[in-house]
Amino acid sequence: MPTKARTGRKSQAAKAIPGEWCVGILGTDAKGRQVVASGDLKLRARRAASCLLEPAAGDSVACLRIAPDEVWIMAVLLREEGTANVLSCEGGTGMRIAAEGGRIELAAEELDIATQRTRLATDSADVVGRQLSVVGTSLKLVGSVLSSVMDRVQHFSRHYLRTTDGIDRVAATHVECEAKQLMRLEGEHTLINGRELVKARGAQIHFG
Repeated sequence: MPTKARTGRKSQAAKAIPGEWCVGILGTDAKGRQVVASGDLKLRARRAASCLLEPAAGDSVACLRIAPDEVWIMAVLLREEGTANVLSCEGGTGMRIAAEGGRIELAAEELDIATQRTRLATDSADVVGRQLSVVGTSLKLVGSVLSSVMDRVQHFSRHYLRTTDGIDRVAATHVECEAKQLMRLEGEHTLINGRELVKARGAQIHFG
């Protein structure tokens, strides 16, 4: 009896779903759905999740036919020149690229990133370029130390407010401060030191 039971279970084992491979040219029907022309057949097909390169009309594609109405585009074999290469994945919650202990490089003449929100987290980052432009409605920098080295710094703003708890020191060969209406210097102790000359000039001068 045990031998017959084992034989019965083997005969009832599920068989794999057969599939048929084919190669064709991708196009679209009147409703904009993807259709693969392979020989005399025109098969309505969908892109498989593993085919990250988004198929375009005119591509030579490799397809797997599971049923008469179930055809999957597995890979893009050949693409005409001038057609953009787009990597995309349908559905899901996102895409993750991981290179554990390795390195990922992107090489292109131009790189465009468009997203609603961008977040970058790293221990160290270097940005090197001949020209850098940052445009935004609001910019915020928070850190422990800010160091900048420039040949020339030009700044324009409608209002400029600065608060320093410690020392605010300016060292230059020539310093000019100009106000169109009012200039005010105030401190608990104010020292003015001219090594050779101290000069005050005005229509009226008041001390005390």
